Amino acid sequence: MGAVGYARVSTGGQDLAAQRAALTAAGCDRIVEEVGSGGDRARPVLAALLASLGRGDTLVVVRLDRLARSLSHLLAVIESLRERGVGVRSLGDPIDTAGPTGTLVLQVLGAVAEFERALVRERTLAGLAAARAEGRVGGNPRLRAREREAIAALAAARRKRCLARASADAGLWLEPVRRLRPALSWAEVATRVNAGLPRGAAPFSPARLAGLARLFVVEGLLGREVLAPARARREAKASRRAEELAAAYLRGRPDATLAELGEALLRLGVGPPRGGRAWAPSSLKALADRARAHGEGRRSEPAQNDRRRHPPRAARQAMT
Repeated sequence: MGAVGYARVSTGGQDLAAQRAALTAAGCDRIVEEVGSGGDRARPVLAALLASLGRGDTLVVVRLDRLARSLSHLLAVIESLRERGVGVRSLGDPIDTAGPTGTLVLQVLGAVAEFERALVRERTLAGLAAARAEGRVGGNPRLRAREREAIAALAAARRKRCLARASADAGLWLEPVRRLRPALSWAEVATRVNAGLPRGAAPFSPARLAGLARLFVVEGLLGREVLAPARARREAKASRRAEELAAAYLRGRPDATLAELGEALLRLGVGPPRGGRAWAPSSLKALADRARAHGEGRRSEPAQNDRRRHPPRAARQAMT
């Protein structure tokens, strides 16, 4: 637990020294620096920092505009951190979520943001109504013309918005996903994540977790290995393949020994389930029993289908 500072400048030509000195004087144990626009919500350094903060930590900035430019983004970040027990403190603004004054200021800011959204919505609806009355069609003409560059720009903007929303909640799911995948399935990971959520937080579905992880992988914020099939699924698939190959081999050589079966599987590139250079006799015995049952099932299936197509004489007489 401790104070972690976040310093940001918009361009590489700007100096971080003043922010660094202020954060150090404020007692920050660690300072994270980033170069990027404050209007860009998808800042990878900030996203990683938010995900790393835990209960009892405090995020410290020199001014609130270092953290976010829009009020909606700022409130989303602060609320997400508060749900996880992380405080936010701004040295140049009356914001310190650890105290009642800072909480009051946040509530006022939230009311202002809601009022601002209502005004924007009202103006937008009025503008659309006026445009329709004048016979003008709204929307982007380049998108209506299906220009490839405009479609790509729209897709990139949507991806950034999705990443910004995902970053705000990353502290709730990122660490468990990184730790548990791909050893566990997405359903099992979702159960673990939901068990640790703060009271009142919306649960994560397996599909949503997988989508968030895929987004972070594309942006380079998460290793690609988390998207690999779950280990149990891979083992089941390998077991089915070994069983099918063993069944095919034993159909051609029903009197083969277990040692011969093991050598044949190794030649086909199928190793024992727990690794190693040779199959254990007990594993081969269990595999051979399953393979023979598998083969019997396949041989009996056409006969059953044939009986359905050509019912016995007594059944045909009964049907007539």
